[in-house]
Amino acid sequence: MNPVGIGIVGCGPIAQAAHLPATVKAANATLIAVCDRSERLRTAAQSMHGASIAYADAADLFADTRVEAVIIAVADPFHVPLAIAALHAGKHVLVEKPLSDTLASAHELAAVHAQTDSILHIGNNKRYDMGIEYARDMAWGALGQRIAYRGWYCDSHLRYTATDNLQPSFVTADDTLRPVLDPKTDRRRYLLLTHGSHLVDTARYICGPIVRVQTQYRTVEGARCWYSAVTFADGTLGHLDLTVTIQGDHHEGFHLYSQHGSILAKTYLPWFFKSSDVEVFTSTDAQYHRPLGADGHSYRRQIEGFCAAIRGNQGVRAATIDDGVAALAVLTAMTRSAEANAAWVDVSTAAGLP
Repeated sequence: MNPVGIGIVGCGPIAQAAHLPATVKAANATLIAVCDRSERLRTAAQSMHGASIAYADAADLFADTRVEAVIIAVADPFHVPLAIAALHAGKHVLVEKPLSDTLASAHELAAVHAQTDSILHIGNNKRYDMGIEYARDMAWGALGQRIAYRGWYCDSHLRYTATDNLQPSFVTADDTLRPVLDPKTDRRRYLLLTHGSHLVDTARYICGPIVRVQTQYRTVEGARCWYSAVTFADGTLGHLDLTVTIQGDHHEGFHLYSQHGSILAKTYLPWFFKSSDVEVFTSTDAQYHRPLGADGHSYRRQIEGFCAAIRGNQGVRAATIDDGVAALAVLTAMTRSAEANAAWVDVSTAAGLP
């Protein structure tokens, strides 16, 4: 496969920890350019990862004909305007999750994308976790009709000890471009979008579209909890638990009950580069099956999937623009349900659909 020329917009922590090294490692990608308003960040990224050129302005990167595809790795409010500019320049786009900080702007991006032939993927890297891939195949295959799904994403303040040890020492700068309104100041909204986007996308990947939600919300001494009952389009019943932060270890995974078996999955922080531990019980042989996901670099596999899709591979199971919009619609419905004293909310209504 002819390698895809990649440009990365944003040279902050997520680019340094994930996208820059993943692009360099990817078998079918070549890092052509990096871009950041901060001279310190873009110079360091170029030097450490061997990019041909470093740009201060994203427009200059988008004009570079050697760059076929771009990775948008900036603050959430900048996702949509930069992705739209990249699409107008004829580039393929990988946008960090969440797709946007508002559902309205996500719809705007979807409308622009619909007028192009470009590939647009969302950075839900857990779809490239080999254990979760196996679970998805079983959930949609040998296990038959799905009955009930329980998913959880319970973040811990203690996990920062692990991430500090596992991630590289970040290059920082005071002159980076920041949103006028820092999204992190609204902690309730920020945490739901940042962590809930993973929880919801994995649930949709395993069980399909979510059509109704009922969310209870509680906060105690800074800990925030969203407990949601959900209904999937195929009738599967579900429960999603997002709690930030818990007193204990980071806790993430799901449990699926199906007609001919069940699945239990434990997912690790991505910086361990370890696939999820997955156990699948099949009633046809009364046995447990446990795959060995030897390749746990989900960020590198995500880049390779992105490039494979650009080169025409129809089998890539990435999160698409439709998945990104749908995840935001579910999170919006959760917010409205919690505000309405845990009333049931149709996701289509929250999304503004007829």
